[in-house]
Amino acid sequence: MGPGNDTQISGFLLLGLSEDPEQQPLIFGLFLSMYLITVFGNLLIILAVSSDSHLHTPMYFLLANLSFLDICVISTIVPKMLVNIQTQNNVITYPGCISQIYFSTLFAGWDDFLLTAMAYDRFVAICHPLHYTVIMNPHLCGLLVLVSWITSVLNSLLQSLMLLQLSFCSEVEIPHFFCELHQMIQLACSDSFLNDTVLYVSTVLLAGGPLAGILYSYSKIISSIHRISSAQGKYKAFSTCTSHLSVVSLFYCTVLGVYLSSAGTQSSHASAVASVMYTVVTPMLNPFIYSLRNRDIKGALIRFFRGQL
Repeated sequence: MGPGNDTQISGFLLLGLSEDPEQQPLIFGLFLSMYLITVFGNLLIILAVSSDSHLHTPMYFLLANLSFLDICVISTIVPKMLVNIQTQNNVITYPGCISQIYFSTLFAGWDDFLLTAMAYDRFVAICHPLHYTVIMNPHLCGLLVLVSWITSVLNSLLQSLMLLQLSFCSEVEIPHFFCELHQMIQLACSDSFLNDTVLYVSTVLLAGGPLAGILYSYSKIISSIHRISSAQGKYKAFSTCTSHLSVVSLFYCTVLGVYLSSAGTQSSHASAVASVMYTVVTPMLNPFIYSLRNRDIKGALIRFFRGQL
């Protein structure tokens, strides 16, 4: 039981995506498939980057970290959901719920910062190609990942500790398939004004700030590409950004979709369905986006598996 709670809460009831028993096997099979595809796909990217010395560059170092994060994001949510469906027991304990909120908030924030670091990497590569290796040195790459991690940890810790101060009514039902921070604040019986304020401010700073950095980087990138005289040169420069642009668009569009669905409708079910996009679908699609048109990744994997034969 966390401090500040007036009612002894042993756990919460996760209502999931559907309460229809006939749909549970379909949901179980679908999410198990997406989970396995996500883990396998992202592990392949990590394997390709770590095994091939040609991919020991800043861009692929950040990509490997993003793949690791995608595994962490989906592993925080989906395994518990699958266990609940299989055991037909939708209860999640109070400590388990707080832990899920902590880690999901941590990995989502870290994901956001990593995408910004990757945008900065593309900015330096295209706008300052002669100084790329000097600017994007291993020390700076490690520092970008470390600062992203520390910032995300501090934000997640703050949000979780503040959530512990709220009290909840008995037999709380969560109209979601995982413990989501905003949803939990709304379900609290005590005054949550401070929690709402801190969540709003942190979202503006930690989501709006990275987005502003990404938009600034790409404004400079587009300006630099526009100054390239040959069409082939423009295509080659822009092609190095298409994968990252696709991932950024997918990430922010799905997050925006969750926000709009929760703000524009009273149905929590719509918000839960929309959350599937950024917690499950986005991590699953990222390996495909970065590997289908990436000859370096495909070449590294081919060389690795040929070496094992």
